[in-house]
Amino acid sequence: MTNKESQTVEYKANWRSECLKTISAFANSDGGVLIIGLDDSGKSSGLRNVKKLLEDIPNTIRNKLGIIPSVELDKENIIKVSVAPSSVPISYNGKYYLRSGSTVQELQGKYLADFLMKKSGSRWDDIVEERIGLNDIDNDSIEKFKKYAVDRIPSIIKETDNTVLLEKLNLISDGNLKRASVLLFGKDPQRVYHQAIVRIGKFLSDTNIQTTDIVKGNLFTQLETTLEILRTKYLLSNIKYEGIHRRDILEYPHEALREAVINALIHRDYSSTSQIQIRVYPDKLMIMNAGKLPPEVPVEKLKTNHLSKPRNTLLAEVFYSAGFIELWGQGTIKIMDNCLEQGLPEPDFNEENGVMTVTFYKDNLTEENLNKLGLNARQIKAIVYMKEKGSITNKEYKSFFNITDRTALRDLNDLISKEFVQKRGEKKGTRYFLINVG
Repeated sequence: MTNKESQTVEYKANWRSECLKTISAFANSDGGVLIIGLDDSGKSSGLRNVKKLLEDIPNTIRNKLGIIPSVELDKENIIKVSVAPSSVPISYNGKYYLRSGSTVQELQGKYLADFLMKKSGSRWDDIVEERIGLNDIDNDSIEKFKKYAVDRIPSIIKETDNTVLLEKLNLISDGNLKRASVLLFGKDPQRVYHQAIVRIGKFLSDTNIQTTDIVKGNLFTQLETTLEILRTKYLLSNIKYEGIHRRDILEYPHEALREAVINALIHRDYSSTSQIQIRVYPDKLMIMNAGKLPPEVPVEKLKTNHLSKPRNTLLAEVFYSAGFIELWGQGTIKIMDNCLEQGLPEPDFNEENGVMTVTFYKDNLTEENLNKLGLNARQIKAIVYMKEKGSITNKEYKSFFNITDRTALRDLNDLISKEFVQKRGEKKGTRYFLINVG
């Protein structure tokens, strides 16, 4: 038995009604052990009437909480109550508690709603929305969806009755629309879900906002409009020609942005009052949405093969049917690959305080930025040269700057240690290449 309180262990000097709060918290969390007869420091409190307590405690717990934990004499004058995690929510006097560290916390507001929904096996997008009816569904959006989904669900999209189509997509229950159907095909989802918008802003710095756009409508409309606004108003395009064909290449890969925006739309926590934010800075672009990752998919796994476990299953299934995503957990890997193919650094995926952020970076190897990073004039000119030519040799470096072998080697080794370049080859065949560029 541990000698201190923790997430799964608590001491009580005597049995009191307050103990039921702790037991319900253990049942609602990962289980735990309540030790009765020890004070907070783990010393014996001289518990009395042990025999009677061994009879009364199980009955009280069963009558008040509806569960039957193990209650046994651990040592003389010490009772151990072992509580298993419950698959259903356990309340005490109409309130719900969770264990957090060595404390008991009452659940309220959004946290209570999330807890009850999770314990009941429900999902936010699967719940019926009684404030919206079939007249509020945008039939044009459904027709567009049918065109997208022709390859993946050809038998379903043949339905001419859109109500039957929504039923087959599991978006209607007993004639009532589910929340997912409102978000996916509603004429005005923001009438009931004010938070279901995308806010785009151009930031010169964290505190200097130049322009802002707000994107509303259903999720398919938001996806299309968001990408169009980014392309035409917020991002620059490089023009390239392949033979006689002109190509406009966005400064961030269109496919990567599209994947990231879709992820934000279908994986966000819609019970949160926050909005999806897209912040466009001079040197980076950030897409932020409320939604904690599931324990099975920690953030460090997003750059490797991982399970697909969508928060909003119905939203994900409809986007899959439309051919917009794959249900294989490959979306974040595609984002990385698209950026690397365009010669950009890998994007970052971060989760903090229940907010998921994807950050795209530009090629920052410009003379101005390299100077800020503390490189000398020779190193900066060499990097600019390598961006154009692909690599440089020690001999070329010496010749360009009319310096000694020792100085050239010192400069190049410094670039290696700062992870700007990598060395390949041996002796006279040695060349230096930029890392993560082109």
